[in-house]
Amino acid sequence: MPDLATPLIAWYRDHARDLPWRAPGFGAWGVLVSEFMLQQTPVARVIPRLEAWLDRWPTPAALAAAPPADAVMQWANLGYPRRALWLHRAAVQITSRHGGVVPRDVDALLALTGIGDYTARAVAVFAYGDRHPVVDTNTRRVLARAVDGRAQPGPPSRGDLAAMTAILPDDDTAAAVVNAAAMELGAVVCTARVPHCDRCPLAAFCAWRAAGYPDTGDTRRKQARYEGSDRQARGAVLKTLRDAAPDAHPLDQLATDWPDAGQRDRAIDSLVADGLIEVEGGVARLPR
Repeated sequence: MPDLATPLIAWYRDHARDLPWRAPGFGAWGVLVSEFMLQQTPVARVIPRLEAWLDRWPTPAALAAAPPADAVMQWANLGYPRRALWLHRAAVQITSRHGGVVPRDVDALLALTGIGDYTARAVAVFAYGDRHPVVDTNTRRVLARAVDGRAQPGPPSRGDLAAMTAILPDDDTAAAVVNAAAMELGAVVCTARVPHCDRCPLAAFCAWRAAGYPDTGDTRRKQARYEGSDRQARGAVLKTLRDAAPDAHPLDQLATDWPDAGQRDRAIDSLVADGLIEVEGGVARLPR
């Protein structure tokens, strides 16, 4: 395999975006919050929400001391609001199990609510500088093209971690930069629909480019349309409760303007099941 690390590091040092979580001393809690927010959410929407969140809750203990409803309210329209509830639960666990300090150990991170392989390793690498493979959607696309000669990556698998490990330098600091660089390259150059191969530092080594950019198929899971979806119905119900907070709201008056009453009722049921709302005595409220 060609050395991909050296050109990635050189490119990243010249072209990396100036993002808050990349600032020196940003801290493990800030990195953890940013990773929760960045899941399936564009960077531009995350930055102002992240700054407001950390201003309000600069430590896990600060968030743990607040009611879950405050976390859901602060999350606002970032989408996938279960992440707010999971982040609150993780803060409680960090406070009770780890003295309010975000753990460094990957297994300890994986034991926290809402944290999977990617987030655990991202915190260990980007907050603490340890050597682990960090693999997100952008990284998987870069590896699929540069190493495997495929237009798009296959479904996520444990093999992704091994593939990323194979290109990491032995030095911890350099390995962290390569992890960040692969993600950045996939986000801004080796993009899904229109890759900018003329600007890619891996162009000379890319197996997909060398093969003539073959269409090798796309087995990625397609995201369902948002407009009119159950996700949008859930958002409408939550907005009603956020607007009413801290007061409860009559259950039969939740999102009454939603055009499909059956879908609205399913949204309410799913929000209750997820712990995002509480229903008692004919009224609903955000979780206490």
